[in-house]
Amino acid sequence: MRGFIFAFLAGGFITLQGVANSRISQDIGAWQAATVTQLTGFLMALLILMFVRDGKWKRFKDVRPLYLTGGSFAAVVIYGNIFAIQEIGVTLTIAVILIAQLAITFLIDGKGWFDVVKQKIRLPQFIGIGMMIAGVVILKF
Repeated sequence: MRGFIFAFLAGGFITLQGVANSRISQDIGAWQAATVTQLTGFLMALLILMFVRDGKWKRFKDVRPLYLTGGSFAAVVIYGNIFAIQEIGVTLTIAVILIAQLAITFLIDGKGWFDVVKQKIRLPQFIGIGMMIAGVVILKF
């Protein structure tokens, strides 16, 4: 249950962040907004880390270098959100983002990339993403 709660919170905050970034970018520019967002996100994560103190830093050297680049993807995510929200609005942006996330996760799960356990993608999953795409088409008109 906690997983669903945190997923719901994450989804809500992604939307709020996208809207806030879009508004900030109108005043200072998209890459500047992305920079401010990354900086404030880093500071918040650092503050939380100072309270958690679970000692896992000792295992930092065990992380494959490829995975350490994950945070750099956020710059593209933030810029993409900003641009898309200004072009097609919040609802369509979030809908398309969700479809893109599912499509990529299908690849990751189906191929076993990033050391995840390989999953068989079946017809119901394809039907589900097809229905989401149809929903976006309906939303657009």
